[in-house]
Amino acid sequence: MIYDVIIIGGGVTGVGTARDCALRGLKVLLLERQDLTAGATGRNHGLLHSGARYAVTDKESAAECIRENKILRRVASNCVEPTGGLFITLPEDDLAYQDNFIKCCREAGIDAEAIDPKEALRMEPSVNPALIGAVKVPDASVDPFRLATANALDAMLHGAEVRTYTEVTGFIKEGDRIVGVETRDTKTGAEEKFYATITVNAAGIWGHHIAEMAGCEIRMLPAKGSLLIFGHRVNKMVINRCRKPANADILVPGDVVCVIGTTSDKVPFEECDDIRVTPEEVQLLLREGCMLAPSLAQTRILRAYAGVRPLVASDDDPTGRSTSRGIVLLDHEKRDGIPGFISITGGKLTSYRLMGEQATDLVCGKLGKNARCRTAELPLPGSEKDLMEGAKGLKMAEKAAIGRQGTMVSKMDFANKSEVLCECEHVTRAEIAYAVKYLDVHNMMDLRRRTRVGMGTCQGSFCMKKVAAALAEELGCPEKTDEFVQEYLRERWKGMIPVCWGDALREAEYMRKLYADKAGEGEER
Repeated sequence: MIYDVIIIGGGVTGVGTARDCALRGLKVLLLERQDLTAGATGRNHGLLHSGARYAVTDKESAAECIRENKILRRVASNCVEPTGGLFITLPEDDLAYQDNFIKCCREAGIDAEAIDPKEALRMEPSVNPALIGAVKVPDASVDPFRLATANALDAMLHGAEVRTYTEVTGFIKEGDRIVGVETRDTKTGAEEKFYATITVNAAGIWGHHIAEMAGCEIRMLPAKGSLLIFGHRVNKMVINRCRKPANADILVPGDVVCVIGTTSDKVPFEECDDIRVTPEEVQLLLREGCMLAPSLAQTRILRAYAGVRPLVASDDDPTGRSTSRGIVLLDHEKRDGIPGFISITGGKLTSYRLMGEQATDLVCGKLGKNARCRTAELPLPGSEKDLMEGAKGLKMAEKAAIGRQGTMVSKMDFANKSEVLCECEHVTRAEIAYAVKYLDVHNMMDLRRRTRVGMGTCQGSFCMKKVAAALAEELGCPEKTDEFVQEYLRERWKGMIPVCWGDALREAEYMRKLYADKAGEGEER
């Protein structure tokens, strides 16, 4: 129960820090009160920023993004799709902004090239044909679930211990120094204590509460961002609006769907654990999204979701749009007189690796350990090589598994568990068994994040019962099949409520008809 470092928070920053610490030979414990990626990491648009979005307004963040973009394309190739990106100018936008935009991009090291609008239409047929300007940038899409899971897996392969569903309830102190944490298992209620020389607060927007428990303050700005997922992939490239960052001006393709986002509104801290998308936000996202790609108006919306950005407040901006997306690393010994405690927050999904590097540098400095960072060099599990080059002759489900898990497919028993259980995403029993054994899966929502089960066109309508039965059997609790189905339905229903009209309503009614006896209809209604 004694470690060099305890990391609080299982988002991509936390697991990235855990990986870096483990690679440098530290004894690491990571604690997450829910599942990995349950916070902002699993509630974004999946954009691997080139930095272009912030080139005009936040040059430091822009420069960080393009550097990390290039690194992640190498070390996390299995999680990244190099789609490329377009920043388009529409008739109601200021075309003069484009010249300054390109200038700022190049100053930040971002390869930005103005192209003819007709060329933009050829490259991306879904884009609004009314565009009057276009700039090509090296944006990409990234699977945040896959990225975070790969980091956690590599941390564990190098000796780190990862405990999900373990909430930090207090700190253990010797004088002013933090020497450990008190925890509670959120499933069983069991309480435990863990000790470490250094504790790292990487809890995202909930980091303000962790800091309060430690006896200090981080002035955070909870900025809610809402998004919509559409039923198929409308665009090949990331499409951005060439203007100062605003609501609903990014359309990101990912796997078989596309995502429009985001909004930005300040919300109270007490709402961060139960963020809901409003009808007004849905209409705003749909209206502005159709300005980027008009065909979205006829495309089925699968669901709506929202997350809370972990921004550190620096002014009175009510939305957080002008608050820097830069990295904030706090040494609470110097700042607040609390030895043994540091916080890492701010930043973006794209800059998570750099955040982990900076936090680990500080940890190693305090421990007197001289070890260099290798996370920019060593590929993540699954990204060691491109298996798709030799994928000829493989079955579709095997190719799909390679796309999600990369070289880790070698640990899947396709010979005996080849049955495809989720046909939309081509998830087999073999991949479910692998996820249970290696990826810390405890329930249906964990499994969804690791394998994309139920994230396709039917949203689990046809596969839910089969998948739940397989998962329960792999976990050794077949009696929990119906409980897993109920859990899945209730969670997915939250995202369907805001978009329940037209095709989405028909889908919801069909799902209700299939599973009415499993979901607890009174609660659903």
